[in-house]
Amino acid sequence: MPQLDLWSWVYLQLGRFAAILAARLATLHPNPEAPFMWKGRFTQQTADLVQRYGESVSYDWRLFPHDIAGSIAHARAQMNARLLTEEEFVQIETGLREIEREIEEGEFEFSNELEDIHMNIEAALTRKIGPAGSKLHTARSRNDQVATDTRLYCRFAIDSILSLIAGLQKALLAQAENHAATILPGYTHLQRGQPVTAGHHLLAYVEMLERDKQRLSDCRKRLNVCPLGSGALAGSTINLDRSAIAQELGFDGVSTNSMDAIADRDYIAEFLFILSLLGAHLSRLSEDLILWCSAEFGFAALSDRHTTGSSLMPQKKNPDVCELTRGKTGRLVGNLVALLTALKGLPLTYNRDLQEDKEPLFDSVETITLVLEVNAEMIASMDLNIENCRKAAEDPLLLATDLADYLVRKGVPFRDAHELVGKAVACAEEQDTTLDTLDLSLISDKFGNDTESVFNLEGALRARSNPGSPSFENVMGEIQRWKVELA
Repeated sequence: MPQLDLWSWVYLQLGRFAAILAARLATLHPNPEAPFMWKGRFTQQTADLVQRYGESVSYDWRLFPHDIAGSIAHARAQMNARLLTEEEFVQIETGLREIEREIEEGEFEFSNELEDIHMNIEAALTRKIGPAGSKLHTARSRNDQVATDTRLYCRFAIDSILSLIAGLQKALLAQAENHAATILPGYTHLQRGQPVTAGHHLLAYVEMLERDKQRLSDCRKRLNVCPLGSGALAGSTINLDRSAIAQELGFDGVSTNSMDAIADRDYIAEFLFILSLLGAHLSRLSEDLILWCSAEFGFAALSDRHTTGSSLMPQKKNPDVCELTRGKTGRLVGNLVALLTALKGLPLTYNRDLQEDKEPLFDSVETITLVLEVNAEMIASMDLNIENCRKAAEDPLLLATDLADYLVRKGVPFRDAHELVGKAVACAEEQDTTLDTLDLSLISDKFGNDTESVFNLEGALRARSNPGSPSFENVMGEIQRWKVELA
């Protein structure tokens, strides 16, 4: 099974796996027959409570495809260094592939006494193939093993998330094209400011998401360095071909300082920061949609499939997807803060605190995956109320700045023009009339008899033709550009 397909499968099976693991781990008890990892130095088994406290297999099982890929590459390097025979390598590779299949199909028996996914797989391999399995750990440590696995996990997670972001961008782009000429108010301070189009508004989020994609791509480049071969902190006296291992695993190169390679979790922190910022962007989009869907705005309606009702009030149609997206953004930010807090006081190199990097990582990846999927689906089925948008945009005050610009073109300094229009607005309020029907000559003789042309919405938008502005031509040009970009 290709690894990207496997990722899709893992995400779909996540809930089932988690339930199976939780049930199994909850019932595990000390087993005197279980492998004793520290038996050369220790004379007593680890206490059951400590095993429960220190196990990570209940969540780091997600690393299994990457752990197996790393182990196969490591074993191949051992064979090339003549530490394994070709027959032993084949036994190891075949055994690891069988274990991979067992995990995929939910047949693998995990043990919290073996602490993590690495030892669970290695112990199962040794039981399956015998002495060759016990040779696999030569010239590596769980420290460089987990650093490799998490880099591989992040790399494939980034690839998956990049695809999902592009899917959301396409949904936004389709709506932007449908409503390239739908005029509505733009807001500052949540007060009506100037006219824009719905297409221009939605394209703003396409821009934000593109920056998130760029950050993810940059992060992927930085993390794509292979730490395998760094050992516990100082490499190994048994030298394997690290470059060959890196090449097999798709890394761009190898780490150059063994201590940094083991201690480094920058790539996870950077990844979680990007996911937090991505969440913040989606939260802002959610807030816009919540406002648009309110009776007070009435600009948009979400489908019945993407809203919920009230257990008490039968008339309600709640934008729960948007509200959950806002809420889950706090979770993404919290995961980043949890990791940074765990890292801030650690000396080099590995400390068990670093085990706390995985739950925030896994949770953020799985959270943002679902957030992106559901938002893309919701946006694609959203309806905009063109009539309500237009009605709100017909407020003449939206063109107050245009009126000031009208005076500027007649030679009035902008600050003076701003003051004159401000007086006109105040006068219109006093007379309980609208700015476009006010006799502006009462304010200043600078206003001519041609001010009526200022209060034309289509004309006002056509005039906003500078690059980046919301003229119809600009919006359509951007839509065509994004179609090519996202094809």
